[in-house]
Amino acid sequence: MKERERRRELTRILTDLAEELDVPSSRYGEAKNRYEAVGQWLNEGDSDLAQYSPTIYPQGSFALGTVVKPMGEEDYDVDVVCLLELETADVTQQELKSMVGERLRAHKTYAQMLDPKEGSRRCWTLKYADASRFHLDILPAIPDDPRWLVAIGVPEVLAEHAICITDRETWDTDVTWPKSNPQGYIEWFKQRMRILLERGRRIAAIETRADVQDIPDYMVRTPLQRVIQILKRHRDVRYNGDDDKPISIIITTLAARAYDNEDDLLEALLNIVPGMRNTIGNRNGVWWVENPVNPQENFADKWNETPRKRETFFEWLDTVEREHNDLLSDSGFTALGQRIAESYGERDASVVLQKYTKRAGTIVSVSRNTALSKFNVSYRQKPLWPVAQRYYVSISVQAARKGFRTINFASGSCAIPKYYSLRFQAKTDVPRPFQAHWQVVNTGDEACRQNDLRGGFYQGEENDALVRKERTRYTGMHWIECFIVKDDRCVARSGEFVVNIE
Repeated sequence: MKERERRRELTRILTDLAEELDVPSSRYGEAKNRYEAVGQWLNEGDSDLAQYSPTIYPQGSFALGTVVKPMGEEDYDVDVVCLLELETADVTQQELKSMVGERLRAHKTYAQMLDPKEGSRRCWTLKYADASRFHLDILPAIPDDPRWLVAIGVPEVLAEHAICITDRETWDTDVTWPKSNPQGYIEWFKQRMRILLERGRRIAAIETRADVQDIPDYMVRTPLQRVIQILKRHRDVRYNGDDDKPISIIITTLAARAYDNEDDLLEALLNIVPGMRNTIGNRNGVWWVENPVNPQENFADKWNETPRKRETFFEWLDTVEREHNDLLSDSGFTALGQRIAESYGERDASVVLQKYTKRAGTIVSVSRNTALSKFNVSYRQKPLWPVAQRYYVSISVQAARKGFRTINFASGSCAIPKYYSLRFQAKTDVPRPFQAHWQVVNTGDEACRQNDLRGGFYQGEENDALVRKERTRYTGMHWIECFIVKDDRCVARSGEFVVNIE
């Protein structure tokens, strides 16, 4: 496949992936109905809050259009602001939080849905028990005076949305109200993709025979939103359960700053990821990711307190860039199924690759952690260590025989004759020290007759554990996999590299 064709196909694959990760428009509409119903209850005539004109509006990933489906059985977390027209001189944080909570408790259904009953640090959470799998986090807030933001350079059109919020952990010790500006951030984010957002709304209006002004933003997805969804899922798969994983607000902010209105998804991804590094600041030795609607707020403040958070972020950027550039190579594209499954999880990869298979007429393996039936042989040992994949490892191979040219080949590709020497080389981003273990599995009648099916774990070369040497002895399909072990955990595994022998 020529590079131009490969790039075009990868754009389609990434688009399919983002669509699979996305939440259907119906879910956005359902979430909107849920929080608008809460707003109606807060505003009803008998409500003590009605005199303060409560306004409910979304914030976070649902408002930005960057939400991704949960990987497991987790709920969707929908964040909204409950804005009351009060001033800081009229009410304390404790009183504001209590006012909203008491009104929610006055609703017989909402009272049962509050979880926890006493509220969380900043929000009141309603947990819907039906099949919608929603959590609605309601943040009490009041307007902030925007003049201080304008004075430090924030455009008035963004600063005017500033709010003061509640925080149970500090309200007894700090007389200053915590400040935020989620609506201003949303407007800034839309400005970063305004051209393609408006184009998408016009196209949607034509397709649905509606007026452009009637098309909600959630019906449109720009390449920027798609890239962020892809990056967030890659992060979730790679760092599942790791408290130091990259946080969404930093991913979203840096990606939006790096976006240059590319209308091709692959091009946008390949440009945004390296561009994210260039938008990270350093102020007098302090790592800084500036809040675009409050330059005094540093989204990366925890990087300075916990250096591993910073190290993990840069390590992750390097991995994302390397993996997607590798897919443009012949060997990387040949291992497409394995790479997509490793990066984004088997569930979503299998759907995406089925679409690719239908288009290309080529069967693609989707194996990642769970072996497919052809790899599920009884004599293959299970990993000897708990598997907690956080890093990347890949395998390349050279086949050599005296008097013949050296062969480089991809997993599962051309059959290699017998009596060739194979040199497997693993590459990994796991920081040293670590151990490399190789699992070798043979199949077929010849290997069985010689009692050489194997299936266990072996060491690499004495002077380089990331190298394993084998020979092509038996006709059939065989495979090798590299496991990287650190601190008694398997932190990376390559997936099966298939060697066909004729």
